[in-house]
Amino acid sequence: MAVIEPSQSPDTPRPDPYTAWRIANYRLYAVSWFLMTVARQIEFLAVGIYLYGPNKDVLALGWQGLAMALPAMLLAIAGGHLADRFDRRRVLALMLGLTAAVAAALGVACYHQVPAHWIYLLLVVNAVGQALGAPSRTALLPWIVPPEQFGSAVAWTSTVFQIATMVGPALGGLLLSISASQSIPFALAFVVLFRLLGIVGTLLVRAQRPDHKRSSISLETLMAGIRFVGSQKPILATISLDLFAVLLGGATFVLPAFADKVLGFPEENVGAVVGYLRSAEAAGAIFMAIMLAHLPPIRHAGRTMLWAVAGFGVATICLGLSKCLWFALVAMFLLGALDNISVVVRHTLIQLLTPDNMRGRVTAVNNVFIVASNELGGMESGLTAGLFGLIPSIVGGGVGAILVVLGCATIWPQILSIGSLAGLQPAEEAKVLQDSD
Repeated sequence: MAVIEPSQSPDTPRPDPYTAWRIANYRLYAVSWFLMTVARQIEFLAVGIYLYGPNKDVLALGWQGLAMALPAMLLAIAGGHLADRFDRRRVLALMLGLTAAVAAALGVACYHQVPAHWIYLLLVVNAVGQALGAPSRTALLPWIVPPEQFGSAVAWTSTVFQIATMVGPALGGLLLSISASQSIPFALAFVVLFRLLGIVGTLLVRAQRPDHKRSSISLETLMAGIRFVGSQKPILATISLDLFAVLLGGATFVLPAFADKVLGFPEENVGAVVGYLRSAEAAGAIFMAIMLAHLPPIRHAGRTMLWAVAGFGVATICLGLSKCLWFALVAMFLLGALDNISVVVRHTLIQLLTPDNMRGRVTAVNNVFIVASNELGGMESGLTAGLFGLIPSIVGGGVGAILVVLGCATIWPQILSIGSLAGLQPAEEAKVLQDSD
């Protein structure tokens, strides 16, 4: 099992928080990641508004989550193997091209007011591109940033993501308010543009690819990422904690119904209000990410993560009990800030404890957990809201997230022993698996 390094000495000099930005290739990577995320946020918002539609069908939002989740979960391992065998930049660029084409098709479909089942089909194809490209995007970062600067890069990459998740919904809400009749196709045209620019930025990155033997394609090598995650209790505990907490506590997919039925905004303003709520969540995450980037590495990462996820559950309960926009915005801000602590701890553990020739497959396993928590969580939110009501669904999810914290701390007490994230090295079990590849 990996040994978690002890906390830094008080005499240890504080690291330069901007060290990652001094690397030109990281700047290209970050800009491309920003454009990809903005595009995804606009697409998610526009398609959600289209599916919720004049019928105000909250279950349609749940089916949106299912259409996005299944391909991503089924193909994530294959995407991880692509990342470990081929040039990660080219794999990512190819998948971005596929998702750009799907965004264009979604725009045409929404323009012609096609039935919802065609939209779900396009979302499935889009999820295929996301599943096959996401491990390459994540595993590309260690090719760009040296290990001693990786912690800074993870924190800033999370910051870039959160800025994009703030800008994306706000921009999407603005685009949706421009033209009442053609706003959704208009917004999706920007999705196509941003993804094409993301392709250019990705291909311009010059990455230092380690010289190691590529593993052959077999069931054994495909499953190596799963075996590694299973052998590393700190990684398994952190990704499981995030999975079940967000699966139960996430309310992102039902925000259109929340803005309509709970906050009471008229239909023409729902898209903009959802954009404000999503932006408030991202603003909280940005605040926390900047704090983490400027402060020394978290001294007790495991305990801090448990408290943060418990706070995430409390903030979800507050969101469900909100009756006015400003209170909901505060709750969303807290959700983003607390969730970002989990993001930084989880991604740092995964990237630094995993050898490079397995990062794609291990990242793919992590992506399965993320998709299961986000997209399947969206389906769960839609179904429970349809069965029990919107407010009980959100409040019950927050209570469930708190119970998940208690359960994970009981099942995996190793999470409490995770100390400082500085100086982590690939685990011994990983070296054994690497030799077997």
